[in-house]
Amino acid sequence: MKKIIPFLFCLFIFSCKRDVEPIPSIDASEVTVLWGKMTLNVMYKLPGNTPTYASRALGYAGLTMYESVVNGSANQKSLVGQLTDLKTLPKPEPNQIYNWVIVLNAGQARILKQLFTFADNSRLAKIDSLELGVRRLFFDKEAPSVIDRSVAYGNAVADAIFEWSKTDGGHEGYLRNFDKTYAFPVGASYWIAPLKGQVVSPYPLHPHWGRNRTFLPADVLPVPAIIPYSQDPNSAYYKEFMAVYQQSRTLNLTQDKKEIAAWWADDPTEVFSPPGHSYSMANIAVKKNPIDLFKAAEVYARTGMAVADAFINCWKTKYTYHGERPSTYIKTTIDSSWTQFWPEPPFPAFSSGHATQAAAAATAMEGVFGKSFAFLDNSHQGRARDSARNIDYNVRNYSSLWAAAEEAALSRFYGGIHTNQDNNTGLQEGRKIGENINNLLWKK
Repeated sequence: MKKIIPFLFCLFIFSCKRDVEPIPSIDASEVTVLWGKMTLNVMYKLPGNTPTYASRALGYAGLTMYESVVNGSANQKSLVGQLTDLKTLPKPEPNQIYNWVIVLNAGQARILKQLFTFADNSRLAKIDSLELGVRRLFFDKEAPSVIDRSVAYGNAVADAIFEWSKTDGGHEGYLRNFDKTYAFPVGASYWIAPLKGQVVSPYPLHPHWGRNRTFLPADVLPVPAIIPYSQDPNSAYYKEFMAVYQQSRTLNLTQDKKEIAAWWADDPTEVFSPPGHSYSMANIAVKKNPIDLFKAAEVYARTGMAVADAFINCWKTKYTYHGERPSTYIKTTIDSSWTQFWPEPPFPAFSSGHATQAAAAATAMEGVFGKSFAFLDNSHQGRARDSARNIDYNVRNYSSLWAAAEEAALSRFYGGIHTNQDNNTGLQEGRKIGENINNLLWKK
């Protein structure tokens, strides 16, 4: 199935037109990249989207991509029976011909429109435009019955996965981002919603997200331990926050560190969210490393489920401890005039969501690309300069997927919104989730 799909980049990024001129061919596996980019395009600055909901959507989009084509592979194995409560999915008709690119194409369009019903019409029209553009390529190459059968099967898989998704606890989570009835614990060490921050809200973001069903039964992880609260300058707790304070001082926060903090910030009101950055790395990896359609779809399933389960486990930890941000501890204990470099988000600190999801995604992708996969991260290429902070979004180079995950974690320390304990715990927990993803039976 090589060299049969015209390049449709202009179709989904720049146009909602339904008539598209075919231009130079690409490998069939790159259709997965087109849909990966489309997913991020839909999420980009999407009002109402959050890191939590975005991670969930990526889990179901990636899984749909994989399950829509897995039965066309001689090597890949379905995840039915391996994931929590996923007992059955539609199967292709025996002894019938399917075009697996069309199947994947239909399934992706269907699941994205179901997950992002709150997106504006222009975004939804781009989904339709990409689906039609890919499908039209086969009008003269496949029998109409094959096209119709393939579209119907892709839609059926997406519908079944979407129905399963409704029972996970996060369905339509965008309708209840901030809980106005949530009872905050009061006392030393507890998080206080910031008066000024990434989002101005006196309420916490998705405080019950940690109760949601994980994709993998094995990903129901025990809550990790936290360092006990103390104001003693010799205590481990105090030293965690003193390290943030010292790092943030003018002479220590170098230009490079500021750029790292900005590169990984991924505010969903500015870009496509932190889990979207991981999905973008899946795009980059599939584009760089030649693999077939089925293996490429596996990459998106691994990445999507990894970030989804990472956020569930991380949020369970956050709202178990309600750990405070450096801003409150430093201002009350070390320096009342201190200000962090990056605005803090509307949820507790321990452990770091950035670290957890980045580690989970990196580990899951290592299962396909290995531990020495070097790459250029161009996720923010072309983004406008941040003049207020004197920051340019230059392409970054990494020696491995794990190196990128470690930098994503460290970026929150540089930003002054996480301690090393938050980040290191997140990396450790995320690694466990990624390893569980890798331990699934992906091959027959």
